[in-house]
Amino acid sequence: MPVAHHAKTIRQLIAAALAAATLIGAAACGTAQNATDSTNASASSDAGSDAAFPVTIKHALGETTIDSQPKRVAAVGWGADDALIALGVIPVTMQKNTYGKTVDGFLSWTKQALDDKGVSKADMPQLHDESDDIDAEAIASTEPDLILGPYSGITEDQYKTLSKIAPTVPYIKTAWSEPWRDEIKVVAEAIGKKDAGDKLIADLEQTIADESAKYPAIKGKTAAVLYMDASKLSSFSIYNTLDTRAQFLNDLGFDTPDSVKKISENATSFYQDVSAENADQYADIDVIVTYGTPDLLAALQKDPLLSKIPAVKRGSVVVINDDTVLANALNPTALSIPATTADYMKMLGEAAAKVQ
Repeated sequence: MPVAHHAKTIRQLIAAALAAATLIGAAACGTAQNATDSTNASASSDAGSDAAFPVTIKHALGETTIDSQPKRVAAVGWGADDALIALGVIPVTMQKNTYGKTVDGFLSWTKQALDDKGVSKADMPQLHDESDDIDAEAIASTEPDLILGPYSGITEDQYKTLSKIAPTVPYIKTAWSEPWRDEIKVVAEAIGKKDAGDKLIADLEQTIADESAKYPAIKGKTAAVLYMDASKLSSFSIYNTLDTRAQFLNDLGFDTPDSVKKISENATSFYQDVSAENADQYADIDVIVTYGTPDLLAALQKDPLLSKIPAVKRGSVVVINDDTVLANALNPTALSIPATTADYMKMLGEAAAKVQ
């Protein structure tokens, strides 16, 4: 699976111990802070309560205690940055995005939210690289007092390295599989804003309900997210029920196909590779959502094996172009949901209407 599609393979970090130790020591001893403070500018009025601390969060790699109100929060992985910003906290650093439609390394809705909050260019979050591994040195240089990555693939070695920089919260149960509601809850608890997190979730659920109600054709239909490549049709991949892409389709009103439930039963990863020879086993998918280019559907309909899938044959396929805003939106976040759900639902509704 392409790395660009929001960490579809779990990234590895082998930090150089001496270099990391040097930076960590410098970060721990340093007293100066740069202009980008997690509670600066417009975010300061939304600060959480010191009364909420200490907070202990249990996760897949142990537990992390946050003793006091964090002021400089680093975001790792997917979506924690959006949750922080939606809750009024500007991260000191977050991953640089290069896939899809981006603005100076930020996803479009993230950049818009930062602009709406009046964050100046000098106070924007610094961007670190996570394309192959997590740049611990860059994170340490921002002197965070908390590192949040509930939707990430942080390994034990990475966790040990990052925890020497600041208290670190990795994924809670399974790597790269944190549901968007749970991610918001974890982020909100970690920064002392539990009530605000609950309200944010309720508001986002209302947005989803309002948009999905516009398309009654989806009722009783099944849908799944796949990855299909027009240049390599001998196989494809299906995102299983561990993945937030599949879970989001349920939020939007679709049922999970039995075929996808079956491959999800003992899954330890969030996707399953499937040979095109077994395409007929997925005839119960009414609507297929897939990343790809505009020529993909035509290529699928010409393929002797994949064309046998009823959804492909009738054209109830939503192709998400790699260079569009929606390319980054299938994994929902606190900021992507209000920014993109209307457009996504329109495409899904049109595809569902083709199912008789």
